[in-house]
Amino acid sequence: MRFLHTMLRVGNLQRSIDFYTQVLGMQLLRTSENSEYKYSLAFLGFDGGNPGQAEIELTYNWGTESYELGTAYGHVALGVADAYAACEKIKAAGGNVTREAGPVKGGSTVIAFVTDPDGYKIELIQENSRAHAGGSGVDPLRAS
Repeated sequence: MRFLHTMLRVGNLQRSIDFYTQVLGMQLLRTSENSEYKYSLAFLGFDGGNPGQAEIELTYNWGTESYELGTAYGHVALGVADAYAACEKIKAAGGNVTREAGPVKGGSTVIAFVTDPDGYKIELIQENSRAHAGGSGVDPLRAS
């Protein structure tokens, strides 16, 4: 088994595609529409998408402009080389940094949080500061 994607329901597909591509630096990998069931999908990822890493699936149910996120959802996490620089780049691109980069409470791992246009939280984890092994070490917010 392998982790393929996380699906997020969004109220405006193009607005969300713009956020994930222009603010976070992801690539739009593929899209599809289902006119019979009235929904559109967009898959986004880094470095050409799967295999090797998970993708984000944005689902737009036609006519639904917003969702209640509830209390069960936590966040999506992205590894970055420099969380401080990533926050500056995100803010410069119009993104909403909701927790500035800095060590996690009670630890040394450097994290930050960003919120997408639909209110989903995205954690940025500075790879070289992680207390445990894992992650690709690839900086998805690197300069192109």
